[in-house]
Amino acid sequence: MKEQTLSPFLDLGLAEPITRALAEESYETPTPIQAQTIPQVLAGRDVVGIAQTGTGKTAAFALPILNHLANRLQRPERKSCRVLVLSPTRELSGQIVDSFKTYGRHLKVTVCLAIGGVPLGRQIRALSNGCDVLVATPGRLLDLVNSKALTLDKVEVLVLDEADRMLDMGFIHDIRRIVAKLPAQRQTLFFSATMARETEDLGRLMLRDPARVAVTPQASTAERVSQRVVHVEKSGKAALLADILKTEPIDRAIVFTRTKHGADRVVRQLGQQGLAAEAIHGNKSQGQRERALAAFRDGKIRTLIATDIAARGIDVDGITHVINYDLPNVPESYVHRIGRTARAGAEGFAISFCDHEERAYLRDIEKLIRMALPASGKAVPIARDGRQAGAASPPRGPAGQRGANGNGRHDDRDGAAQPGRKRRRRGRNARKAAQGLPRNPAERNGGKADGAISSVGFMRDRSERREGRRPDAPR
Repeated sequence: MKEQTLSPFLDLGLAEPITRALAEESYETPTPIQAQTIPQVLAGRDVVGIAQTGTGKTAAFALPILNHLANRLQRPERKSCRVLVLSPTRELSGQIVDSFKTYGRHLKVTVCLAIGGVPLGRQIRALSNGCDVLVATPGRLLDLVNSKALTLDKVEVLVLDEADRMLDMGFIHDIRRIVAKLPAQRQTLFFSATMARETEDLGRLMLRDPARVAVTPQASTAERVSQRVVHVEKSGKAALLADILKTEPIDRAIVFTRTKHGADRVVRQLGQQGLAAEAIHGNKSQGQRERALAAFRDGKIRTLIATDIAARGIDVDGITHVINYDLPNVPESYVHRIGRTARAGAEGFAISFCDHEERAYLRDIEKLIRMALPASGKAVPIARDGRQAGAASPPRGPAGQRGANGNGRHDDRDGAAQPGRKRRRRGRNARKAAQGLPRNPAERNGGKADGAISSVGFMRDRSERREGRRPDAPR
């Protein structure tokens, strides 16, 4: 057999089958999060890792966990798992499973996946003989536990990935119930892109004397991403997007919208311009989401329209552009969105569309990332009243108030009412009163936004609730 080239990964003390798999994948030098985290995990420490998406943190916990399993070879007991990895979304869970299988290809390690959107019976059968590593979303995991298909008393290592996203999606109560079923003697690895007070509180509940690893400033954006904002009237966004996709040198682009119906509408509008695109969001079945992501990854389509549910669940090489068709109402989501580009040392571009009703969101984003986004050369002049220069005044309702529905708001075709100035001001005050959690306009009008913040400050993907209150419950 051809001798493997020595690499810095050998200095970390990982087992030979793991370093051989890394060499086959051309992994030579650990990333900062990997170099700092792996020794701590190998030493048996609990770890709090703070790192942006795209920094290699999946390998940071997968590699030492595989090393732990390789050094303690034993058959898992029936209906149990030795390692439990909790992840907020189906896409991210699937990618974590792929990583474990890639790095552990030379080890006899069984890896199972438990997510919603697929038949529960298939997952029950897969767990009947037990598995070494189980990657799951919280709702589906509790379904398996409640149906007596899985016990958690044999877990040796717990990983909570994207902890802040878990809290945003409203998984806090599910996570607490899961942790209560785990053995007290275990190793816990806790990873998050941001560390708000609620995230720190959850970490204190789960961890014992953890080592803290932070490799990037909190809420910072990728250094190699060229960012700009385009001020445009809402009605002009579709034409502007089509123009950018036709004229700019784009290999692959992810376009983010705030609502699920908005994502589908953008796909239809691009189709009318002869531009192929697919949408991925919570209203899509698991099969539809997988096919859209596969077509995007294989280059069959170069434009993927997504909601924030996919902001941390898409790991595709060669994404050159991220386009924020709608600015996120949660400023941290901006960081996660643009983290989809400029991966593995590449350059990337982030273009954000901003209409006059989103200017408060833009200010929140610029405050978070501590920089003003430069305006593009395509910028549309904005008058002092917030409208495009030369644009007609919005229609007045029957009561003489601005707004097509006569109540001071303008409804888009998704049915999500857009707030006026006073409503936005009240929303900003409410955010300050609620520890900085922003209010979502769509939340007050039927919850059209994908992952909208609820009245208690948590984000839930309503479309993924099949039974009961939890996301990822079975159909």
